[in-house]
Amino acid sequence: MSEVATKLREVFVEALELDDDVNVETLKYRDIDAWDSVGHMALVAAIEDEFDVQFDTDQVIDMSSFKVAVDMVTQLQAANA
Repeated sequence: MSEVATKLREVFVEALELDDDVNVETLKYRDIDAWDSVGHMALVAAIEDEFDVQFDTDQVIDMSSFKVAVDMVTQLQAANA
């Protein structure tokens, strides 16, 4: 697991108040009650804070899974490097 994925897993667990045993890596938007529209916005804010990145509106809408979030954060970090 990449460093981004490891850190992002922690953000997902904390922002969505998940149990440590939840398989975050396969999680998709609306798979669980905590990842509803309100949880999604809390998650986006937590990711932006943790990684010092800014998502545009399309990215917020397109963030449909943990894997997509990892890809987005990785791309934003590369663009900001």
